[in-house]
Amino acid sequence: MKHADVCVVDDASKDKTPEIIKGLQRAYPNRLFTVRHEKNTHIPGGVQDGMKFALEKGYDYVITMDAGMSHNPDELPKFLNYPPNDLVIGKRAKVEGVPFYRRVISFGAARLINYCLSKGLFDILGPNLSDCTSGYRRYSKDAFTRIANAQLESVAFDFHMEALYLTYSNGGTVREIPITYIFSNSSFNKKVLKLAWEYASKLLKRKFGMKS
Repeated sequence: MKHADVCVVDDASKDKTPEIIKGLQRAYPNRLFTVRHEKNTHIPGGVQDGMKFALEKGYDYVITMDAGMSHNPDELPKFLNYPPNDLVIGKRAKVEGVPFYRRVISFGAARLINYCLSKGLFDILGPNLSDCTSGYRRYSKDAFTRIANAQLESVAFDFHMEALYLTYSNGGTVREIPITYIFSNSSFNKKVLKLAWEYASKLLKRKFGMKS
């Protein structure tokens, strides 16, 4: 909160999160806000509702980040001070404790999504982004308005792919800045990987003019 207003999307937590947030809100009534879900919506519903809140309150930017401290809040000024762009992705340049298989998946996902975003069948590089699945991001008002009002197809971690697709395919500018990423407990699993592949497959079918 020393860098920006904070909105916590409490996605149907079963621990003491609501009590902790209420206590903090008493201390920071005009800086800390919360959106409570009674039913779990995972990443897409959580981020989208946060963006709807930002839209309602008239914010110029939305910065998304993990709540488990995988992302360093003290790197927020990097995003806040970056020149105007529709999407600024925090690429994981310095990582700690990330399993090898996660690095391989992230690398493969980046190559696949870059191809899905490219303008031609033989353009394999596309926008040549190095980290397409990082959740530490800054969205412009145009970008987060579009995502807030979209009928999302994503279910879990594939949201990051869909948000990038919705921004870039509509002419939005996308840039990357280096961040530090510390691996912590994650809900990423085989089911989530399958969902991400299914969404990427939809993008590939659209690229090739097939029904998705």
